[in-house]
Amino acid sequence: MYFSLGSNLGDRLANLETALGLLTRVCPDLETSRIYETEPIDYRRQALFLNLAARGTCGESPEKVLLRLHAIERTLGRKRGRRYGPRTVDIDILLFGGRRIDSKTLTVPHPRLRERRFVLLPLLELEPGLSDPSSGEPYWKALLTCPPGGVYFHAVSRYTVRSLISWR
Repeated sequence: MYFSLGSNLGDRLANLETALGLLTRVCPDLETSRIYETEPIDYRRQALFLNLAARGTCGESPEKVLLRLHAIERTLGRKRGRRYGPRTVDIDILLFGGRRIDSKTLTVPHPRLRERRFVLLPLLELEPGLSDPSSGEPYWKALLTCPPGGVYFHAVSRYTVRSLISWR
């Protein structure tokens, strides 16, 4: 299972670290990309985000995982308001194996995955060979069509895949 996490309110790095700690209760083998600072899109009049991608094995249904993600968001003070607006933490399910899900509450692959550089870069850092489960097209090709810029390396986390931080 692959996730995207973002934060642009309060102590963004602490918000992500806390969310990742809680997410390990859902996926104990959690690993992450590095953390990126990213410019907001859609609603641009807000603070910069910190974003990362994570992967892990979850023993629950995608719908149950989604409920647990919403509980983590609420624990960290997320209040749903303006679409694409500021938030303490946002956690999205990007991919669930090779499955396609289209229900009232969940769409997998995430419907805007192919359009978001701030999601694709960290996701492909974790797994460069990922492909769209429907078309089979590699996600790196989608990255080539995303608008340039707006995504900058920021930090690593204690969950960052070790091979990504071997330069230390």
